[in-house]
Amino acid sequence: MYAIVEIAGHQFKVEKDQKVFVNRLATEEGKKVSFDNVLLIGDGNNVTLGAPAIDGAQVSAKVLKHLKGDKVIVFKKKRRKGYRVKNGHRQSLSEIVIESIVSSGAKKAAPKKETKKAEPKKVEAKAAAPKTEAKKVAPKKATGKADDLKKIEGIGPKIASTLVEAGIATFADLSKADAAKISEIISGVRGNHVTDTWPAQAKLAADGKWDELKKWQDELDGGKA
Repeated sequence: MYAIVEIAGHQFKVEKDQKVFVNRLATEEGKKVSFDNVLLIGDGNNVTLGAPAIDGAQVSAKVLKHLKGDKVIVFKKKRRKGYRVKNGHRQSLSEIVIESIVSSGAKKAAPKKETKKAEPKKVEAKAAAPKTEAKKVAPKKATGKADDLKKIEGIGPKIASTLVEAGIATFADLSKADAAKISEIISGVRGNHVTDTWPAQAKLAADGKWDELKKWQDELDGGKA
């Protein structure tokens, strides 16, 4: 018996005891996980096709381990502009083993019930004074003179402007920022960006250790050693 099932946004043809690499799942290693978006099930000459999914079908699996895939290099260049950006990316994956394929009878998670909205209270003769609109809080702007953040390996003009808008405008600001927080700030910028070394690079730049920074950047690959 085999099935075509959607797992983490991708479709896979799976069989019992088969090991599959999928996009990183939130389930811990050693835990079991089930997928009920089964599109097709084949058992010998019998093929069941969903519309789009088969009602009651389910594929159960066990998470073996979490890992990262092979590095992919993304290089961007603009002619006669002096613009070059080189980034490395390793996709976060999960290795799972298929334990069972059920064609019918599986229970799907019940959808959350919608809560009824309370009926508005009747307003008496005296109407309450209208509430003043809350003032929108402007985004925090960096203070002081901004540094050229593009001197950090892996940071281009778009990322630099995004960081400045978020309040990170100097090498000192960037050196104090967490790599995960930086990734969250620039999540809207297209491309795969590795921020692991940016705070350390910024620390060298803030301390004026340009020779040491240049030597290290020559060894970096898209911002990551």
